[in-house]
Amino acid sequence: MPYHFYTSELVDIIDVTPQVKRFFFRMLELTEFKFSAGQFVMLDLPIQSKITTRSYSIASAPGGNTIELIVSLNDSGLGTPFLFNSLKKGFQLPLSQPAGKFMQPPATNLETDVCLVCTGTGIAPFRAYLRDMVNRNVSHKNIDLIFGTRYEKDILYRSEMEELHKNLSGFRFVPVLSRETGTWQGEKGYVHQVYERLYAGKQPAIFYLCGWKVMIKEARERLLKMGYDKSRIKFELYD
Repeated sequence: MPYHFYTSELVDIIDVTPQVKRFFFRMLELTEFKFSAGQFVMLDLPIQSKITTRSYSIASAPGGNTIELIVSLNDSGLGTPFLFNSLKKGFQLPLSQPAGKFMQPPATNLETDVCLVCTGTGIAPFRAYLRDMVNRNVSHKNIDLIFGTRYEKDILYRSEMEELHKNLSGFRFVPVLSRETGTWQGEKGYVHQVYERLYAGKQPAIFYLCGWKVMIKEARERLLKMGYDKSRIKFELYD
């Protein structure tokens, strides 16, 4: 399906870590950019490549004409080095209509527990999902966000997630660090042992997985072995 592209303007960049940045794009032709939490957009980049478009999950909740993308630098690629090294505020880029069915259809009333499992910038669609739930005051049961990364400094949206952990009923934020050796008192290792422990009782739940292929492949296999039906396991891969 051919995608319609809008003209977007980069209005802000926030450096999160040396390898991660948050980019804010405003649609110049729209007063509202309509999308559902969990969808992605494509940027058409001026790079020397047979395929110039790159896909990124939207990290902000629906509303208004500005969206946020959170991007991790891939030094061996062409897309993210351009975003990190050449893109400046005020730069205009073609940005596609929203796409993807991850986390769709949108829930208006969640009747089962939800487990969100991600690594790195795979947190983007889940952050959009959580912010949208708060904005719309969606009724829900328990929601777990299990976030895997290497070091404490790499915990994305940490203060925001910790605030939700305190104030959003039924929400639990569980960062899991694979290489941290300092004073970290939280979960260490990988995301798998965490959801296996939290859902050992096989309570009804739906699982959303987002991140690197290796993590998602292993998580799907483990969840199936735990007895969860494949229809209850949704995923989005990052190349």
